[in-house]
Amino acid sequence: MVSRVYVLLLALPSATLPYLASAQAAPAPAQQMSAKTDPRVAIASKIPGTRPEEFRASPIPGIYELTRGSEIAYVTTDGKYGISGDLYDLAANDNLTEQRRRDTRTKAIGAIPESEMLIFGPKDPKYTITVFTDVDCAYCRQLHSEMAEYNRLGIRVRYLFYPRSGPNTESWTKAEEVWCSDNRNEALTRAKLGQNLNTKPCANNPVARDYALGRDFGLQGTPAIILASGEMLPGYVPPAMLAQQLRKEQRQ
Repeated sequence: MVSRVYVLLLALPSATLPYLASAQAAPAPAQQMSAKTDPRVAIASKIPGTRPEEFRASPIPGIYELTRGSEIAYVTTDGKYGISGDLYDLAANDNLTEQRRRDTRTKAIGAIPESEMLIFGPKDPKYTITVFTDVDCAYCRQLHSEMAEYNRLGIRVRYLFYPRSGPNTESWTKAEEVWCSDNRNEALTRAKLGQNLNTKPCANNPVARDYALGRDFGLQGTPAIILASGEMLPGYVPPAMLAQQLRKEQRQ
């Protein structure tokens, strides 16, 4: 019978990022481990879909950290208990779990070539943000309608697709049509204005990959703004307010 701790961990979303998928396909070094030399082997054997090397030491002795996408849980080294929640360094007033989430987001987005994004930016940007967008999302359209002001404030916007309705829906098809257009930036602007593109979806488009990444990040809606630090801002942020936050972040 699966204990409550494993039910908790199984509830974490499966890793869907390409780099994780390729890592799982390759022969795992941990296969040469034994439970006698590494307790992670015994723990992984009880949690389907996990590998020993996915458990890493946490700042607390006797507790491992398990990361699935941007979801993080903690497991005691004897495999008896699991902890769901954020871990804080009280002396430094620092959320260690959130920092790990940010690192995960930064690494995942950094693995995507900019040639596979839609980019709107000034000639000499001061800041770069990555935005998960849905063509039909009202607040996404609001953000895009103010692109000139974001750019004027030195903010470079890199778009990834996140059609909230999921595959095989009208919003998904619109995202594919945008990507498959001759002028993608113009097509995105037209689509967000409600204009029909009448472009045939092409096979090589990043919509499914972007959508999987957003789900891995635990997106609850769009737009979702990812800062250079990996911090995620859920929802629309006006240009001046976003610029103020970016300046503050840059000084830290």
